[in-house]
Order: sequence, then C-alpha cells, then structure tokens
Amino acid sequence: MTASRKLILAALAIALVQIGILSWMIVGRAMILRSGQEVVLEVQPVDPRDLLRGDYVRLGYNISSVPAELFAKDDPAADPDERTVFVRLRAGADGIWQAVAAAYGAPPASGPGAGEVDMRGTADYGRGAGVASIGVDYGIERFYLPEGQGRPIEDAMRERKFRMKVAVAGDGTAQIKAFYDGDALIYSEPLY
Repeated sequence: MTASRKLILAALAIALVQIGILSWMIVGRAMILRSGQEVVLEVQPVDPRDLLRGDYVRLGYNISSVPAELFAKDDPAADPDERTVFVRLRAGADGIWQAVAAAYGAPPASGPGAGEVDMRGTADYGRGAGVASIGVDYGIERFYLPEGQGRPIEDAMRERKFRMKVAVAGDGTAQIKAFYDGDALIYSEPLY
C-alpha cells in the first residue's frame, strides 16, 4: 500500500471517529429530551452579562438552593469534598416541582417513588456543618436566545413568573425542553 493511500485511510478513520463522537452526543441529548421524565421548574432571574458569548439569560431555579435538612445524613466514611449531588423532586399542587430529599454522591437510598425523579447536579461546595442551604448547579442555568432578546426577558422575569420544562434522564442528567412566560411557550427545544 502506498503512503498516500495510508494517509487517506487514516484521515477517513479519524473523520469517522469524529462523526461517531458527535453523533453520540446529539443522540444522547435527543434521548433525554424524548424519553426523560419531564419536570417543571420555576425560573428565578440572575444578573448575567457576557458580551463575548452572545445573548443568553442566566437562570436560577426554585431548586437551585436546597435546604441542608433535605440531605441524607452524612456517612462518616463519605468523601467530605464530594460535590456531586442528587436532588429528589416531586410535583407540587401548582405543577412546579420541589426538592423533597437530597444526597451527596448517589441518589437517596430509597428509590424515587411514583411521581418523583432524581436530578443530578454539582454543589457549590462540599459538605459542611452549619449551612442552611446548599447551592446546586444542574447544567441548565444558561439559556441562549436570538440576539437582542436577552435583556427584555431578564427584565420580564423580575415582573412575572417564568417556568422551564426540563427532561431528566434515568441517570439524573437534565436538559432544557421548553421555556414558558407564564403559560405562553417562548421556546421549545427540537430533538435534533
């Protein structure tokens, strides 16, 4: 086999690997959106500004600050620096999902009951004594918008209630599915 033929085959193999990785990422996200448990969260405004990344709204949720008493009692052998948390959610009477339990490192010991889901996130800091609540980032805190629409939505969030429909996979990974101004749909995420 000639050197140029080997080079072409190597380039083709590399291209196929790259396409495979990108496809895996897209299909994984689409599977969460298609078959993940849907939860509705109340959106809370957070002041962002990043002039280099385009228009986006930085979001906080009603579950972004989890009361410390909802966390399972610490296992003495547990890593005190563990920051992965699982927050168990249940729908409230108003349709907004609320935190009902939480644990570091793995979902709460008793599996989620009917109408419950465990969402994975990252705590702002590890375990600590004397804190009232733990800040949690779920990876769904930025929502990108067409140019010029970020500021009006930020301003409107201070005046009225916004909601986010989120799909949660079995492993707790969350993806934004739809964004609502009250009951009015602003944006719905396409599968692909």
